[in-house]
Amino acid sequence: MTDGNKINLAGLTLSGLTCLFEDLGEKPFRASQVMKWIHQRGVTDINLMSDISKILRERLHEIGEIRLPDVRDEFFSTDGSRKWIVEVASGSRVEMVYIPEEGRGTLCISSQAGCSLDCTFCATGKQGFDSNLSVAEIIGQLWWANKKLGNYEQPGNHPVSNVVMMGMGEPLLNFDNVIDSVNIMMEDIAYGLSKRKVTISTSGVVPAINKMIGLTEASLAISLHAPNDGLRNQIMPINRKYPIAELLQSVKSYMASLSDNRVPLIEYTLIKGVNDHRQHARDLSELLASLPSKINLIPFNTFELSDYERPSNASVSNFREILRKAGHTVTVRTTRADDIGAACGQLVGDVSDQTSRSIRHQRRMSKVNEKVKLTGKLATAAESM
Repeated sequence: MTDGNKINLAGLTLSGLTCLFEDLGEKPFRASQVMKWIHQRGVTDINLMSDISKILRERLHEIGEIRLPDVRDEFFSTDGSRKWIVEVASGSRVEMVYIPEEGRGTLCISSQAGCSLDCTFCATGKQGFDSNLSVAEIIGQLWWANKKLGNYEQPGNHPVSNVVMMGMGEPLLNFDNVIDSVNIMMEDIAYGLSKRKVTISTSGVVPAINKMIGLTEASLAISLHAPNDGLRNQIMPINRKYPIAELLQSVKSYMASLSDNRVPLIEYTLIKGVNDHRQHARDLSELLASLPSKINLIPFNTFELSDYERPSNASVSNFREILRKAGHTVTVRTTRADDIGAACGQLVGDVSDQTSRSIRHQRRMSKVNEKVKLTGKLATAAESM
């Protein structure tokens, strides 16, 4: 049982911890000590913080705690990827995925339980929305990955080199908690990840992208998925509020604010017969002509509540070549962890839906299935006549 009035030390940035110790009449360096214990050494018991006096440890016990989300299940893919089911305070369960590759290990982290945006090609959106994750629940996913992968038992072993906020939820709709979390990830005395290797992915919350300027230097990925407003309006409802031209202008402004010459990642899920035609590729090339970027093509990964299909390899190859010949940097994301339901777009968790969207989708699918059954019965009857 935890005391809701206690401060969760795991969710405080270095500046937050510094303010806390200053309020306690302590030297600012105490903040660095506690941050190292929690995030570098994986210690959640205040009593084990041996370089802090017993009196101060007792005081910290009175006002604070170190509370992380619980890992409820773990799945192993044949390709070496791992998925963990994490239970958060609301009772919902979210998913995080670790993908090992040559020379790096990428952790895909969730920022919300569910998602309110309802992009048509994403399984998370079909679950509806429950809640924003706290800083401790977001950073706790990285903490648990380090724990499960043996980093705390073998100091110096760094299996997680990259973090992408591409799990469940729209990160920029949980703005403050996400910004604090990525800044902890990049803090030298916490996880020490490079600003180039911590990426916030957004569907296009324009005001929040503008707000990022000066608050973080995390890398930026844009879930674009369509080369024009007409198509994007259909598959990504957020585009009706923030159209493509407005979105790309905010991206340019954010990238210009960074201290280096990074470019944004443009994510484009290829869906058979929807956005994978050659003309779509030509339109996308023209759209991005004035925005230096890296384009990541993602062949659609199927899930239960979607009628969309994965495009053919030839279609993906043709799309890529059109972009490459136009001078764009293009990669095709290799499908990983689909055997454990952890590929891009497949994360669903177990969301206590506050929007009733999952119920609406279930009813809609039920009606579709009934129509399919009726059609089948009529066909059978016709054949027997």
